[in-house]
Amino acid sequence: MIPLPTIQASNRGIPTHPSIPSTPIALFVGATSGIGEATVKQFAQHTRTLTPRVYLVGRNAAAGHRITQECRALNPTGEFVFLQADVSLLSVVDEISLMLLRDEPYLNLLFLSTGTTAGKAETPETLRTLTALLYYARLRFTLNLLPLLHSTTPGHLRRVISVLAGGHEGPVLDAADPDGRSLSMRDFRGQITSMTTLAMEVLAERAPSVAFVNAYPGTVRSGLFREADSWYGWVTWAVLVVIGRWVYIPTVESGERHVFLATSGRFRARDIGVKGGDGEGGVMVEGVEMARGTDGRMGSGVYSVNWDGEVAEEKVREVLEELRRDGMKEVVWSVLESVFVRVTGRVMVGG
Repeated sequence: MIPLPTIQASNRGIPTHPSIPSTPIALFVGATSGIGEATVKQFAQHTRTLTPRVYLVGRNAAAGHRITQECRALNPTGEFVFLQADVSLLSVVDEISLMLLRDEPYLNLLFLSTGTTAGKAETPETLRTLTALLYYARLRFTLNLLPLLHSTTPGHLRRVISVLAGGHEGPVLDAADPDGRSLSMRDFRGQITSMTTLAMEVLAERAPSVAFVNAYPGTVRSGLFREADSWYGWVTWAVLVVIGRWVYIPTVESGERHVFLATSGRFRARDIGVKGGDGEGGVMVEGVEMARGTDGRMGSGVYSVNWDGEVAEEKVREVLEELRRDGMKEVVWSVLESVFVRVTGRVMVGG
């Protein structure tokens, strides 16, 4: 476990670290509650001597405007822009992506934490809403915005964080049911987490200067279960109502830990790896070491990370290796591209 004081020390080093530009540009998708809200506030606070430009995307306009005001109070020198949008629609993802590609010179951080517990709902684009928010929209944003991440000055932060279930990758993938409609919620979590990690590995091969993190946040108080439409969601909500005070990770701590994931040199990009100096891969402090990637190599650019900052255990790496041997990484990417083409007419917004 990475202790909270160590994480706080790392985060305090953000404003003066050479990997963080004077104007860090970040996009937080799913920032109007829970983990996204907590993280963007901590990011604002820890960059208060810089001039960050931060975009917050969410459906709740009232919450979005409130959070941008709170971020401005935390960091008066920063620019915080709220974009009201339903990103379960890939067409909306493309609209936001095009705006950023047009208006911004680079991107340092893409933070993705959209979610829902509405397991039965479907989007107008005929995708399962749950999978659209947890997987398709996140990978669509990432693929669309790779050019901006590439445009970041060499040596500066280039990172993608998907808050999902790192360390809980499952051994079975049903390529015929990527939406997981026929799966239990437990099996769905394993499948979508493995799909995310394998897709990140493909992206890291294409963009070795970008670091990718599939993060499990632990149990954090949020509005996630307000949309539950199944017995699983209702039971989970009821249990948390009873025992939440003893199991919830404090919201501020969650925000601190996710800012650490976003900025620490522990999770560096593949082309920096073990060869780069501490100034290139992100903030490094005493007590923090470079992490082992999902392929088992140190600093290999893709990380499956538990709530405490530790990477997935050996058994998870073995699960992923077996999936690779079975050709599932290529299958996952092929299915992802076919869904993008079917829904939007193209693999990526600029393609």
